[in-house]
Amino acid sequence: MGTISEAIEVKQLDDGCWQAYADPDHQSITGMYGGWTTSVSLASVLRSSTFDAVPVSLTINFVATIEPGTTVEIRTTRIGDSRSLEHWSAKVQSGDSLCASALIALASRRPSEPHLQPTMPDVPDPSTLDRFKAPGPQGEQAEMYPVDKWRYGGGDTRSAHWLRDARERPMDRLLLAYLADQYAPRSFFWGTGVRPSATITLSVYFHATDDELAAVGTDFILNEAVGTRGEQSTSGQQARLWSRKGDLLATTEQLAWYR
Repeated sequence: MGTISEAIEVKQLDDGCWQAYADPDHQSITGMYGGWTTSVSLASVLRSSTFDAVPVSLTINFVATIEPGTTVEIRTTRIGDSRSLEHWSAKVQSGDSLCASALIALASRRPSEPHLQPTMPDVPDPSTLDRFKAPGPQGEQAEMYPVDKWRYGGGDTRSAHWLRDARERPMDRLLLAYLADQYAPRSFFWGTGVRPSATITLSVYFHATDDELAAVGTDFILNEAVGTRGEQSTSGQQARLWSRKGDLLATTEQLAWYR
C-alpha cells in the first residue's frame, strides 16, 4: 500500500512542469480521491516557488476523472505577486486532457493581533470511538473516528470525526490539503441517503502556524462538518479542521454534484 507521503510526491520534468503517479491505493469510488489531486497540485506549486511563504488559500475545480495507475502532469504558472503574496495556477493534465485546475495563494505571514470566532466542539476522545472506513482504497489511508454514528438519510447534516494519516505522517499543509476532502458528502444525510455524488469545486483556507502544525505532530485532528444547501443537483458543505488542543488549523468548503 502506498503511503500518503509516497503518493503525493511530485517529480520535476521541466521548469513549471511536474509529474505525479496516480497510486491506485488513493482512488475513491470513481477515480482518484479529490484530496490526492488537491495535495499534488499544492506540492507542485510549493516546489515551483522560490518565495519564502506558506500557502494560505487553494481552490481546485475537478474537471475530469483521473484514472488510477496513470501518471499526470501538473503545470504551474505564477500569475501575480506583491511584496507579501504570490498567486499561482496549477493545471493537472492526463495527456492533452485537463483533469483539474487550481488557484493557490502563498503569503509571507507576519505577526498581528489574533481573532477566533468559532470554538471547537466538546467531543469524546478518539480512543473511545469506533473506526469508520471510507469507501474505496483511499479509505484505508486515514483513520476516521466519528463522534456520533453517521445517520445517512436522517436530515441533519452536522457531524464531527477525528482524523489522521493511518501511517502517522506528521501534520503539515500538504497533509491538511489531503485530509480536507476526507468527509462524507452532505447529500448522504438527507433524502435517500447514500447516492451518486462528485465534488465540483473545493477550497481550503490554511490558518495554522508552523508551531501549531508541529504541536499536532502525528496526533488526530477533528473535522467538524455541516451542509449548507442542496438544491437542483448541487450540494454545499463546509468543515473546520481543529487540533486536539483547539487550534483552528484550516477551514474548507466545497460544492458537489448529486442525484
